[in-house]
Amino acid sequence: MAPGMSMESNAVSVRRLIATASALSVVMVLATAVGYAPGSSGGSASAARQAAATRSATPTPPPKATIAITPGDKSRSVRPDRHVVVRAANGRLTGVSVTSKDGRDLTGTYSSDHTTWTSQWTMRPSAKYRATASAENRDNVPTRARSTFRTLSPAETFSASMSWIAPSGATVGVGFPLVVDFSSPVHFKAAVERALEVKMSTPVEGAWHWTSDDEVVFRPRAYWPAHEKIRVLGHFTGIRAAKGVYGDENLTAAYAVGEQVIVKASAKTHQLSVYQNGKRINHWPVSMGRGGEWKYFTTSGIHVTMSKSSPERMVSPGIKKGEPGYYDELIYWAVRISNSGEFVHSMPSTVWAQGNSNVSHGCINSPPDKAEWFYDFEHPGDVVVVTGTPRKLEADNGWGFWQASWNSWLAGSATGEPVNR
Repeated sequence: MAPGMSMESNAVSVRRLIATASALSVVMVLATAVGYAPGSSGGSASAARQAAATRSATPTPPPKATIAITPGDKSRSVRPDRHVVVRAANGRLTGVSVTSKDGRDLTGTYSSDHTTWTSQWTMRPSAKYRATASAENRDNVPTRARSTFRTLSPAETFSASMSWIAPSGATVGVGFPLVVDFSSPVHFKAAVERALEVKMSTPVEGAWHWTSDDEVVFRPRAYWPAHEKIRVLGHFTGIRAAKGVYGDENLTAAYAVGEQVIVKASAKTHQLSVYQNGKRINHWPVSMGRGGEWKYFTTSGIHVTMSKSSPERMVSPGIKKGEPGYYDELIYWAVRISNSGEFVHSMPSTVWAQGNSNVSHGCINSPPDKAEWFYDFEHPGDVVVVTGTPRKLEADNGWGFWQASWNSWLAGSATGEPVNR
């Protein structure tokens, strides 16, 4: 103990030292908590850096997806052959619906990244449509948009038909052509051709061919397969066929190909044979065109059966009553094979020549019982191949379409593109 100090005063000094040390410890802990250290510029700068680091670690949310619809909202007099297009930015489309007032939806397809939707077929003229679309951004935040618009009212409309060649649902032959006739001339042929679909149970290559401004024909490259199922769809509603002329209805037809039937008739041997699926099932003697004048030769080439009637009234072409060569007769069991007056038909009066000479005006004269059998047996589009005459069947004579080479046939397409190649 120091001189002059009591034990009591010494105890007080020790307690003060301990208190001071504790206070210094608290100060150091607080300094560390606020980032103060010896040699630093101070706690305030360090705290600012800490706050900035915390802010930079918080991600910025992605922008919302936006949707653009064409035609735009409240558009009027929209051409029905224009596509409806929906586009998304900053996201992807999750749904698109385009309906008309009568509830008919437009079908369409998405782009591979789901940022664009495009309608597939045309719209109805004089119709009100409502398009609605939804999209999401990267955070799956939804966005919706809609557009209501009207299509124009055309100055004129057109329609199409196939019913005259054979009723929808009919059984047809392997050479059967799909003939579409239009009510008014088609000037924009490529657009109309692209609106046609041929659906087949066994897809084969074929092509459309324009025979005139108001008729287009489809045939396969080779004969249809036996038992083929064919469906024709004409998406003509809203298609622009000519200036101011739009389609106002679609076309649908279906056919079933039967057995493969090939008829072979020779003007030299005077014989006709019927083959079904490659096997001869019937044959008989015939008499064909006598010739002399060009119009009295039977045409050689690939014919197909077109129509039939019993009786069929036949009148001599270009010859008046009372003139030499005139005739006006009712002929039975007549099956048409061209538009130049050629039929396979019954002719009792020439049975004597059938099998040995040609005495007809161009038709294929047959025995009555055989003609009746063929009349009941054939279907429109069965193939009849005639040989042995100098006159060739023209490709535009009736359904002589098989007379055209494939390249020639394809050249008649407005698109130049075969189907199912």
